[in-house]
Amino acid sequence: MTEDTPRYGAAPSTREIETLARKVFDTLPPGFAAPAREVGLRVVDFAPDHVLDELQIEDAFGLTGLYDGVPMTQKSVMDQPQQPDVIWLFRRPILDEWAARGNVALSDLVAHVTVHELAHHFGWSDDDIAAIDRWWE
Repeated sequence: MTEDTPRYGAAPSTREIETLARKVFDTLPPGFAAPAREVGLRVVDFAPDHVLDELQIEDAFGLTGLYDGVPMTQKSVMDQPQQPDVIWLFRRPILDEWAARGNVALSDLVAHVTVHELAHHFGWSDDDIAAIDRWWE
């Protein structure tokens, strides 16, 4: 059974989502792979309420991922890191979007969210990402 084979029973776990996301890190081009490995990866069911409030998101299902850190384009060798950069993936919203779409493999959706958040680490804005990744179409 592959990760895209329909299963009956329990939904994919946080560990399974993390495994799919880590595969993305393994396939990045060399210029991106090393800096990407410095970013932590966490998978939880939902974003915490304080994060949703800060982003003014009312529905927890509206946020599939988040980059929490300082983009590489804004870092200086003089900076003292306050915390490690982390990509957060939110399992339940990802699964909800996957089920709602019905036409995309879970591995592809997880890869999309992961790459989107990595792009923020590399200093890309949402508009920059949208210009080359027309995912919603």
